[in-house]
Amino acid sequence: MIKIDLLEECMTAETIVISGHIRPDGDCIGSCMAMYLYLKKVLPNADIKVCLEEPSEVFACIKDFEKIDQTYALEGAADVFIVLDCEKSRLGKAEEMFANAKKRINIDHHVSNERGCGDVNYVIPGISSTAELVYDLIDKEYMDEEIAKAIYIGIIHDTGIFKYSNTSPKTLMIAAELIKFGFDFPALIDQTFYEKTYTQNQLLGRAMLESIMFMDGRCVVSAIDNKTLSFYNATSADLEGIVNQLRITKGVECAIFMYEIGNLEYKVSLRSNNYVDVSKVAEYFGGGGHVRAAGCSMNGTFYDVVNNISGQIELQMKKHDEEMKEEM
Repeated sequence: MIKIDLLEECMTAETIVISGHIRPDGDCIGSCMAMYLYLKKVLPNADIKVCLEEPSEVFACIKDFEKIDQTYALEGAADVFIVLDCEKSRLGKAEEMFANAKKRINIDHHVSNERGCGDVNYVIPGISSTAELVYDLIDKEYMDEEIAKAIYIGIIHDTGIFKYSNTSPKTLMIAAELIKFGFDFPALIDQTFYEKTYTQNQLLGRAMLESIMFMDGRCVVSAIDNKTLSFYNATSADLEGIVNQLRITKGVECAIFMYEIGNLEYKVSLRSNNYVDVSKVAEYFGGGGHVRAAGCSMNGTFYDVVNNISGQIELQMKKHDEEMKEEM
């Protein structure tokens, strides 16, 4: 895709709104805040705001994190609305602001959003993160430590600290350029990626203890219900990282973690290691994501959801097994 001229698209705007998907993760928050810090620097007279739903406090190390607007209040229509790390249907409360904006820019890397949803689009599926795309678009003359830190956070969270298959040589070269700005990147990794509260560790232990292996040990699933969340006085934010811990179980190709969000309604996270494309599984049920990391929402009992999802996973596993036999 041809690179867009971000400054040209925003140069005359008096009001700019930046937003991303509901339940924002590290890439969403990092890319949104990097975009905000950059545009504030190059367009100091513009009224620029970031609107996100309940961003996790672990990302408070990013400059101006406290300025994130969770009210979604805006008088009139934005001159430019920038959607990062998703398409419009995942904007939540910001979707109306997007619809009313005079110009809409979409920057994303999800395979489920290949065409983009804006008037101007910079969407490259397969790239490590939206944060990497933000790095591509900004004028390096204005790069500073705080912008670099926000981009770095976005990249490490969507690459699993450079472990996932979406990590490219270019991704690593960008990371090398970013850490030249001198921020404490080991501490940043611990603080935003590894560090857990005592409650989070308790929930992780509970999820691992009650997990179930199936499909000859190639799949593992676990779930947390509302009763358990209430018992620990926890929220969905305290469940971060559980699905990734399930994924690294020896012998497992696909991990499923789900938590209750309503009566017979679950938020489902999917991860795979080698050959199952979980984005296709998620898309089948109205969700989306990446080849190795995706998610969706589903209705039914725990067993209903597992049976439906495992059916789609099994189709890919059987195809893979058949291809392996043919190669032998």
